[in-house]
Amino acid sequence: MEIRKLSIVVPAYNEGATIHHILDQLREVELINGIEKEVIVVNDCSTDNTEEAIFRYQRSHHDFPIVYESHSVNKGKGAALHTGIKMATGDFTIIQDADLEYDPKEFNILLAPAVKGVADVVYGSRFMGGNAHRILFFWHSIGNKFLTFLSNMFTNLNLTDMETCYKLFRTDIIQDLKLRENRFGFEPEVTAKVARVPGIRIYEVGISYYGRTFDEGKKINWKDGFRAIYCILKYNLFS
Repeated sequence: MEIRKLSIVVPAYNEGATIHHILDQLREVELINGIEKEVIVVNDCSTDNTEEAIFRYQRSHHDFPIVYESHSVNKGKGAALHTGIKMATGDFTIIQDADLEYDPKEFNILLAPAVKGVADVVYGSRFMGGNAHRILFFWHSIGNKFLTFLSNMFTNLNLTDMETCYKLFRTDIIQDLKLRENRFGFEPEVTAKVARVPGIRIYEVGISYYGRTFDEGKKINWKDGFRAIYCILKYNLFS
């Protein structure tokens, strides 16, 4: 399968102060094999100046088209991803958070197995390889590893980082899934459902991670961890 276009879905909530930085990185990154970029930003009813910042960026960068959609009420990150995924027209779709924790220059690392024609889905792992990652919270890392372990038990995959933001999907596959989780349950749900696709070829590659603290705007908390456990059980045992 020749990859002509990559759809990049960017969920955004109260990222007005920093979203221009990630848009700069997306504009500057050059994809392998001359693959075209389609950037889809979904504003999940931000209460700050996120929309104004996006419009200002569009006016300043006419050479970099951005597909923009906004929710009239706050629905959650998962809902923003559902909206963006439905709008995607690329051969493959990747998720890019609006914060600065992940580096778009590494899209090509995830694209490589897909370009070779051996992968339908590629996960970027923060826990494998020699890539740089910021040292932050011990219990977050334990929680991530536990959730990945629990997910792997039911999916029979051997992922090292189920909760990673960087997930690359063949667009027709991800659009065909009936995804329901509106908040941070997206990760375990999509993993459970994609693992059941007949003949699916899933790869994992090492990526960098420049994590944020809560003071710097990190939004996930312990409640989201319990929701993830619930979703792992729900979508693997009862779905």
